[in-house]
Amino acid sequence: MKVLIIGLGSIARKHIAALRQCHPEVDIHALRSSCDAKPYERVHDWHTWEEALSLHYDFAIVSNPTSMHRQAIERLKENGMPLFIEKPLFDSLQGKDLVERFKMRQIPTYVACNLRFLEVIRSLQKLLQRVTVNEVNVYCGSYLPDWRPGTDYRQSYSAIPELGGGVHIDLIHEIDYVYWLFGQPQNIHKVFTHKSSLGIRACDYANYLLEYPAFNVNIILNYYRRDSKRMCEIVTDEDTYTANLLNNTLSNSKGEILEQYSQRITDTYTAQMRFFLSMLESKNFNFNTIEDAYNVLKICLG
Repeated sequence: MKVLIIGLGSIARKHIAALRQCHPEVDIHALRSSCDAKPYERVHDWHTWEEALSLHYDFAIVSNPTSMHRQAIERLKENGMPLFIEKPLFDSLQGKDLVERFKMRQIPTYVACNLRFLEVIRSLQKLLQRVTVNEVNVYCGSYLPDWRPGTDYRQSYSAIPELGGGVHIDLIHEIDYVYWLFGQPQNIHKVFTHKSSLGIRACDYANYLLEYPAFNVNIILNYYRRDSKRMCEIVTDEDTYTANLLNNTLSNSKGEILEQYSQRITDTYTAQMRFFLSMLESKNFNFNTIEDAYNVLKICLG
């Protein structure tokens, strides 16, 4: 198996690790922006599109900065190979025509949102089949300076709007799994601000209210919470259930643990890659396609 990776940052390396877990002998090639970049663990480097696309690949992984996704996907479209695209799809809604062209040409795509493979999220999916939902509250808060140790968070793409930064799009995972569990909302209300002591220009607080026919979903995201919290609360007619995404547990209103999983977040990358490879083998790409990811982006940015 031969795979092309566009960009070789931290997220690309997670996908490489997952890929090697599934296929230890995979032949990995990377298109990199810097000729001075250090070689990375048995990865062949290319520095121009012409060089990179001179070979045949089984699929490509798009993991460069979000602001450059559209350009990379446009270039790869001509090749027609299956694409594994790191979330978010784009940093704006300007790529609708590109999405339509992929749909028209039936090019296989998957947009990577690994939280769909977290066991406690899968547990919520089963729970929703037997309860009546009255309200959903989603929260994800963490401290941006801790995200990339040894670097200045103010210089990271997360802090710079022009590079596709902002908590609303960085933490699009929360919007994605809400879309996956509940579908497209009828109405969307949102507030974006950057008022915290972080002193960045990108949005560091986002609040969404999504209206569905029988209930509402509230989503709060931030970059400035030192004691990280990531949860989804489902208020039903019988009880309130809380999924803690940090410790992978599902509990009720009494604090009783109903489900507890040993799965680590890194395991979700391997599960995700294994699922993608099964779609590749079966040629049945019907899960979080480029079209689905664009619908999520419309909730996020629209």
